[in-house]
Amino acid sequence: MPEKKQEFHGSDLEKIEEYYGIKKEKIVPFGGNVNPLGISPLLHKSMLGHIDSITEYPDRDYKELRSTLSLYCHVPAEHIIVGNGATEMISLTMQLLCPKHALLLSPTYSEYTREITLAGGSVEEYTLKEEDNFQLNMEDLKKKLTDDIDLFAFCNPNNPTSSALHLDEISEILSHCREHHIFVLIDETYVEFAPDLREISAVSLIDQFDDFMVLRGTSKFFAAPGLRLGYGICGSLDFLERLNNIKNPWTINTLAALAGEAMFMDNDYITKTKEYIQNERTRCLDTLSQCSSLKTYPSYANFLLIKLLDGTTSFEMFERCIRHGLMIRDCSSFQGLDGEYIRFCIRKKEENDLLMKILTDTL
Repeated sequence: MPEKKQEFHGSDLEKIEEYYGIKKEKIVPFGGNVNPLGISPLLHKSMLGHIDSITEYPDRDYKELRSTLSLYCHVPAEHIIVGNGATEMISLTMQLLCPKHALLLSPTYSEYTREITLAGGSVEEYTLKEEDNFQLNMEDLKKKLTDDIDLFAFCNPNNPTSSALHLDEISEILSHCREHHIFVLIDETYVEFAPDLREISAVSLIDQFDDFMVLRGTSKFFAAPGLRLGYGICGSLDFLERLNNIKNPWTINTLAALAGEAMFMDNDYITKTKEYIQNERTRCLDTLSQCSSLKTYPSYANFLLIKLLDGTTSFEMFERCIRHGLMIRDCSSFQGLDGEYIRFCIRKKEENDLLMKILTDTL
């Protein structure tokens, strides 16, 4: 096994194959955070029946897709913008806002920093503390949200901590930011995995606040990262109009638009996914919490953050797992995670069982 420490992200299966000599087809991607149940059956059926649609341009306004999202999210269609993954939504937002000084809730997804920097802004991080189980200290945060900040961005649930802010906390943040003219960007990539989406999603607040936007995608919950389908929800119609004015046309292909119209209406699949993730998340947390060499934290997403307490480094645990074909995430590359942390997502039960045995040293 190679001795040089490498850095791998959740989708780096090709790099793993090259570095460790393990065929990527043999690797279980515990670092990818994708729904283990696979794609929606309605999506599969829709793709088979509509392949000829690629001979046509998609509707420039994506009316049917936004109408379906309106039903799914319980918001008017005019408050929804669709794009080529949540990544395009992040990029467009930064292009429009051109934030000079942004505050990010940390540790977090690196794409925010990249896009803010490309727009000419600077980034400051407010780091969640391990001693608080990565739960937010509201009063301390508000001291940082001052007039010199023009953008505040956070994931909810957060990646990689799997912690979450509740609706009353989000409302308090939005009220405070409104007083200081701070735009708020909330990434809800993992919100559908939460035990109760209504407790933590900010979508219901768009009637009260118009200076924030919620971002979502289909890569994780709907297991469709290759579709590159994302969307944003905002209370301000003027803001969405300005976003559309700088957005390139047809960034969502015809098949992706049709896929969205199918998957968002697959209620059986959605319910089955939520129940499965909830049951396996609880079972895995119960197993790991009984091991004295590991520390667990409350989880709202489909992944768990674990702290190693027995002197094993995160990279050593990564290699211990990859020897069995299991690819977890070594979290040492995340800013703000000082110490030995790993992250892994919920997979199929038999795969989870094998990982539990490796992590608890009972294999």
